Amino acid sequence: MKFETLAIHTGERPDKAFGAVSVPIYQTSTFAFKDVGKTKGYDYSRTANPTRKVLEDTIAKLEGGQAGFAFATGMAAETTAIHLLKAGDHVISGDDIYGGTFRLFQDVMHKFGLEFTYLRMNSRQRIEEAIRPNTKMLWLETPSNPLLNIIDLEMAVDIARKHNLMTVIDNTFATPYFLRPIDYGIDLVVHSTTKYLNGHCDVLGGAVVTTTNELTEKVQFLLNAMGTPASPFDCWLVLRGIETLPVRMKQHEANAFAIANFLEGHPAVKKVFYPGLESHPGHDIARRQMKGFGGMVSFEINGGTEKVNSFLKRLNIFALAESLGGPASLVAHPATMTHVSMPEEHRKKVGITKATIRLSTGLENIDDLIKDLRRGLEPS
Repeated sequence: MKFETLAIHTGERPDKAFGAVSVPIYQTSTFAFKDVGKTKGYDYSRTANPTRKVLEDTIAKLEGGQAGFAFATGMAAETTAIHLLKAGDHVISGDDIYGGTFRLFQDVMHKFGLEFTYLRMNSRQRIEEAIRPNTKMLWLETPSNPLLNIIDLEMAVDIARKHNLMTVIDNTFATPYFLRPIDYGIDLVVHSTTKYLNGHCDVLGGAVVTTTNELTEKVQFLLNAMGTPASPFDCWLVLRGIETLPVRMKQHEANAFAIANFLEGHPAVKKVFYPGLESHPGHDIARRQMKGFGGMVSFEINGGTEKVNSFLKRLNIFALAESLGGPASLVAHPATMTHVSMPEEHRKKVGITKATIRLSTGLENIDDLIKDLRRGLEPS
């Protein structure tokens, strides 16, 4: 079956009990045993839940993986994934990753003995020079958050296999509709399902997709042992969102493309970050490994802090808010919002400035969105 069909029909649907076409919400903490040591497949919802299982199967199928696991938040998914390592292990990570990921790595896991190196992963030589005897993992984002840098997955996987490293990728921005990293040999895929997979800004969630029996067993153990799974109702909301994912992503991308082109030609804009533009340094790689370029656009505005504040205050449609991937367009200022936990020195080093703006383009009429941006960019 094709992607659009899989998004609607994967998993146990209709439900076996009464033939419900919409997946039922099994809002229960525990399940009755048939006999001592015998269940009907479920015993306790922390370990497994029927609603969650349909979501997990759906995400795994869409990503082309072996098994999926649904978590309470995107950060819960990442926290579980990084616990596949042990004290003394070293991780090479992209340098302009999501601020919450950087905080988890540097301010939490570093205290438990994990070591991290952050670098721009656009050079084979640079990556290989960073590998140490204790390096165990490459942590990737493509497109990255918020600068939308692109990583050549074939190159990354080739390096990882050569040096026996695990590869993990955050596929939140692209979604499996535009990019299937496992097709390129990636070992583990993580998501914030809060974003595009749910698509309505009304739930928190995360996911991990595995590719081997060993990883499947380890992630299942960690999910149960650490108590990080998503609730049944939250899983149902994400499932409902996934059914319209293909339709939504097409419109998100169409609006993002139009906005990126508008911004690139505006005199108040210094630089635009969007992999769909030919001017983007990762455009050729993105075109080769992605089905589309996504709905996120970032840019640098001319004029300093005063102009940034003026732009943000003048917007009527784009709401100044965290998160992304919903039907309503959002605007974020990474330096004071999504990446405020990243030290300013590091932000400057990787190119996240006080003039950097991140847009999550929604599903509104594109003429209205461009009109709103034009208003915000008008001279003070």
